[in-house]
Amino acid sequence: MAAKPRPSREELRALHRRYKETTDPAERDRIRAQLVDAYRDFVYFLARKFQNRGEPLDDIVQVGYLGLIKAIERFDPDLGYEFTTFATLTVAGEIKRHFRDKGTAIRFPRRLQELHTSVVRVNEQMKNELGREPTVAELAERLGVTPDDVTEAIEMGPAYVPLSLDQPIGSSDGQDARSIADQIGTADPELDRVEMRDVLNRAMEHLTPRERAIMAMRFYEQLSQSEIARRLGISQMHVSRLQRAALEQ
Repeated sequence: MAAKPRPSREELRALHRRYKETTDPAERDRIRAQLVDAYRDFVYFLARKFQNRGEPLDDIVQVGYLGLIKAIERFDPDLGYEFTTFATLTVAGEIKRHFRDKGTAIRFPRRLQELHTSVVRVNEQMKNELGREPTVAELAERLGVTPDDVTEAIEMGPAYVPLSLDQPIGSSDGQDARSIADQIGTADPELDRVEMRDVLNRAMEHLTPRERAIMAMRFYEQLSQSEIARRLGISQMHVSRLQRAALEQ
């Protein structure tokens, strides 16, 4: 049996709009299932970029689907941007949070703790200098470390501390003292955006120019395979093969 064709860009927009408008639980469930199915390749594409962290790809994909459902719930199709642009941070963020939650008992080396502090400081400096967020590579060059070091420091986040989470800190007389656990911050969203952009750039850099074009049209312009085929002047079967090859890299 032939695979069911993915909805067109217009059909997906209509589904998102209907999902936002309807209050019928059964219809919402049906539309949500259609949207999840339509974006399965998108989730798989993002999940593969995290598969070198010691966890089965299928498990990472399942976490990615949780992020996808959250993105579907929050997306407003009337704001004008594409769903995959909106959903990238949500899906990847859910996956990253999954790995963070599994690793919160780890005590990171002091070197990495200090590097995280430096990354936060230099990221703010370079953002002011450049008028945009710096890339991971630019942060690494400024700090004199490798891009992998910067990525590891970003992922470490501010929640990893070498002290007891119940240890009070604050004034010496005990007034207004709070435990470290009370003051743990969430992950820095700006650093998350820097890292996620770097993940996507690295994911694309191993593809051929044609594969990059197809992935951009598929996931960011949300074109169907037949629409991509017409734009590139090749067959839909050829588009399907190229997309499959790109996803498997």
